[in-house]
Amino acid sequence: MIATDSNGKMDMARTSNGQQPESSVRILVVDDEEAITDLVATTLRYEGFSVETAPSGREALATVKTFRPDVLILDVMLGDIDGFDVLRRLRADDEHVPVLFLTAADAPEDRVRGLTLGGDDYICKPFSLAELVARVRVALRRSAPQEAPHRLSVGDLEMNLDSMEVQRRGRDIELTPTEFKLLRYLLENANRVLSKDQIVDHVWNYDFDGDTNIVETYISYLRKKIDIERPALLQTVRGFGYSLRLPRS
Repeated sequence: MIATDSNGKMDMARTSNGQQPESSVRILVVDDEEAITDLVATTLRYEGFSVETAPSGREALATVKTFRPDVLILDVMLGDIDGFDVLRRLRADDEHVPVLFLTAADAPEDRVRGLTLGGDDYICKPFSLAELVARVRVALRRSAPQEAPHRLSVGDLEMNLDSMEVQRRGRDIELTPTEFKLLRYLLENANRVLSKDQIVDHVWNYDFDGDTNIVETYISYLRKKIDIERPALLQTVRGFGYSLRLPRS
């Protein structure tokens, strides 16, 4: 099952940043459900990507060596070897292609396993085609070699990564190390909705086994420090997570 917009259709005319990627960007889609690979491949080709598909884990491993994808979209439950084993073999062979799991295996332990093995993202079925395209673009941006920014900002909130200072409208904001790490992750993913699990994985690391309600606690701490001024930047998206962004007018 694929999630669509409120009208039951997906608007594929424009991407989240309004630009088409160059056709030289290669994506390999691996799933043993032909309907899924056809739909995902068609969508990605429409967006301008060069796409190949594979119906099994072993064929995926072979295609990686010949096609040299820039991103691999990988199901977990394949007919021969599962997606986790595919990723394990790729990393053992020093293949560092970004891997996005796209799977019905939605148990928390599956998500943690996939990310811990070196997966770059984990998307559960049913899924939104628009979100999948957006996450592919994020994976490409993250994997592209680039100079680390010295400053991060949203609206009038700024973080200086050299001096480790945070200001809003010129007001200095004192943060604890964990608050700073959380705010940095939110700034690096500005306008994106982040789940509690994603925040825990990146701020408290994958081996954290405590209560994810710690995220709510630290979000509350940040709100009291950065949202004294208006408009409030730290938004709760009910049922999904949190986003650092300017309010929509």
